[in-house]
Amino acid sequence: MLKTVAVIEGDDAAPEAMRPVVEFLGSLNIGLEFVYPVVGEAAEAATGDIFPAEAREMIDRADTTFFGSTSGKSGAALTYLRWGKGTFANVRPCVHLPGCASPLANPEGIDFAIVRENLEDLYVGCEGPLGDLAPLNLSGRTIRRPVHDLGEGRYAIKAITRAGTERIVRFAFDLARSRRRQDPSRSPKVTCATKHNMLRGSDGFFLEVAQEVAADNADVEFESFIVDDFACRLIREPQRLDVVVMPNLYGDILSDAAGGLLGSLGLAPSGCYGDDYAYFEPAHGTAPDIAGRNIINPTAALLSATMMLDHLGFEREARRIEDAVQRVYADGRALTPDQGGEASTTTFCDAVVAAL
Repeated sequence: MLKTVAVIEGDDAAPEAMRPVVEFLGSLNIGLEFVYPVVGEAAEAATGDIFPAEAREMIDRADTTFFGSTSGKSGAALTYLRWGKGTFANVRPCVHLPGCASPLANPEGIDFAIVRENLEDLYVGCEGPLGDLAPLNLSGRTIRRPVHDLGEGRYAIKAITRAGTERIVRFAFDLARSRRRQDPSRSPKVTCATKHNMLRGSDGFFLEVAQEVAADNADVEFESFIVDDFACRLIREPQRLDVVVMPNLYGDILSDAAGGLLGSLGLAPSGCYGDDYAYFEPAHGTAPDIAGRNIINPTAALLSATMMLDHLGFEREARRIEDAVQRVYADGRALTPDQGGEASTTTFCDAVVAAL
């Protein structure tokens, strides 16, 4: 059955990674149709709107969206894909590829996934002047005085809900089981990281709900750490991790740190899942400093594409591409500059095609 993919190439150097990957996916002849919603500056120039209704409808009709990184007005489409489509789970796999330029002395065996709650926490975007809080007369637990009396400044609301937390933690347990089905030798485990010792009412609530969900999923091991302790463990013993679940902000920051374990954000794929929709995007950013040079690492785009293929039901093709990428890294002759090589983006993609 034909599957439709809405492609938004992104900004700066991102299209240089997206275009050869989309071309590669099309060459597989597995029934993928690509459509291109016009968003951002191009849409504004043509219609006066950075996210016109036609683009929104094209995304709605598509089976999924493949999104390159944004740093500009195309971010309006990304906002719709996350909050408009309710994609509550951001999944960031972290898998060591033998041959990649990891800064670790022993990166072998790193294979975990961070599951980040994608809609709540500080990212609800509710901020304003501290003076606006005066009618509430809120006193902090540690400062013991009204917050609005601190002086001129700003506040941000951290929102953690029971429904949102239950949903993301159950997703994490389901992912752990799925990873075990793919590799029966794996011992499934969910690790929760929060700042519950200081933020007792918000992060403490996240952990409390996570523990309740864990009690209903006793077939999967559960553990929890204070997030700063977890950050140390992420570096010292990443091989112990399987599935990690965190509130939004910590997941955003530490998933990028996890990319650093591998050696580059150019290796970091990402998928965002909701009840009825999912989209996929490389996590490397737009890399404006190398735009136009054809040297951006397309690995994150390729591996995000394999996550997309899994979602669409093309598991066999996804595994073949992952194997081909692994062979290119093991061979080491077609790596991009971020990995210590001299290959261009297109040369790397050509090598993956040849390995396939």
